[in-house]
Amino acid sequence: MSTEMHKEIVQDLEKIVGKKDVLVGDQVTSRMIHVWYDLPIEAMCIVRPKTTEEVSKVLSLCNDRGQKVIPHGGLTGLVQGCNVGITDVVLSLEKMDQIEEIDPMGRTMTVQAGVPLQTLQESAEAHDLMFPMDLGARGSCQIGGNVSTNAGGNRVIRFGMTRENVLGLEAVLADGTVVSSMNTMIKNNAGYDLKQLFIGSEGTLGLVTRVVVRLREAPKALHTGFAGFESFSQLTNFLRFIDRELGGALCAFEVMWKDYYELVTTHPATNNRPVPLDYPNYVLFEALGTADSKYTSMFEEIMEEAMNENLVADAAIAQSEADRKSMWRIRDSVDEWFRYGPVFIYDVSLGIRYMEDYVQDVKKRLEKKWPDHHCFTVGHIGDGNIHFAIHVGGDSEEEHAAVNNCVYEPLQPIGGSISAEHGIGTEKKAYLNLSRSKNEIELMKKLKSALDPKGILNPSKIFAA
Repeated sequence: MSTEMHKEIVQDLEKIVGKKDVLVGDQVTSRMIHVWYDLPIEAMCIVRPKTTEEVSKVLSLCNDRGQKVIPHGGLTGLVQGCNVGITDVVLSLEKMDQIEEIDPMGRTMTVQAGVPLQTLQESAEAHDLMFPMDLGARGSCQIGGNVSTNAGGNRVIRFGMTRENVLGLEAVLADGTVVSSMNTMIKNNAGYDLKQLFIGSEGTLGLVTRVVVRLREAPKALHTGFAGFESFSQLTNFLRFIDRELGGALCAFEVMWKDYYELVTTHPATNNRPVPLDYPNYVLFEALGTADSKYTSMFEEIMEEAMNENLVADAAIAQSEADRKSMWRIRDSVDEWFRYGPVFIYDVSLGIRYMEDYVQDVKKRLEKKWPDHHCFTVGHIGDGNIHFAIHVGGDSEEEHAAVNNCVYEPLQPIGGSISAEHGIGTEKKAYLNLSRSKNEIELMKKLKSALDPKGILNPSKIFAA
């Protein structure tokens, strides 16, 4: 496409959203492609619609011209799903940031896709309600991106992934068609559940513009503990015990291998250790409950029983909100991953029964190839999710591919997934066949072709165009 045609597209986009909301030149390159990485965005322009109608007109225009469109939300994804080329149009949802309605009786909230997750959470709390999905990037990520990637986070063990917390949504197809399925009911079995087409599709089938999320009653108290374990089998026995004894109130079970716990509790990190650095595994666990002293006592009694039955080697219970935040700060200190230089970050999913052997296998493979490597391991293992942050010295494509093989190859024989919650993007598409069958991938491609026949929406993501 010629420079003149690019200029014409920019001018036509300005007619739709206004000149100040089509960024070009330095306005584009002054922005970074990710909140962690100092890499500038290089694109034809960034267009910032304010309404679904404007999104529809933008996509209709781009579809007519065969112009590729890359959606951008909070830019916190970890699989290069927002990668963009110099001739692409970036569609940013940053100005679609309105909370349209909160229904305390129906326990729903209707929001535009650009609302940050933390803003959504705080708005629910103002009505004594809770949006249960939570993750470390809460202050930057946007609900539209959470929906498009089917984000997981810290409370999946009780409340499920994003798709379990979305009742309805509105999406705009590649040709500008608006599909409004803004259902507010928990039970609606009238035909196909069309929202599921767009949840987790990473902006390749349509752009999510509005969402109806399901809220829950806010808990009166959070009861939090931190424990060390002498073996992985002791840890898994504790998971079954604590989940059973809390009667379904367990909402977080964050496991840290010693390599991660040591990293985030030694200088220059400033976190204090709730339990000594004496064990191979640690868990931060939390239950939603009441502030009633009887429930607090019950939580403490359950932990005492766990100690007596040798289900825990050592443990500490948060006695205040400051204690609780201090424990969570340990789990959220993922910036420490970069202490030794660039890292490759992974999120995989597998059966809990395979986890101990799988982690050992990955580390043996890394040790054989890079004796001086660092591998930091953490996960929401109650829902089968492990994260690795792996440093092998450099960040070349060859090193990345070799580390990928160490992490991904052992998953196929045990039926694991190369992506637990981050999606596929461009980073994992070469490995999709390890977790999805040929027929599944072909069906995905048919859906893409049917809804985006010209291939303009986030092209070359998930699988090759």
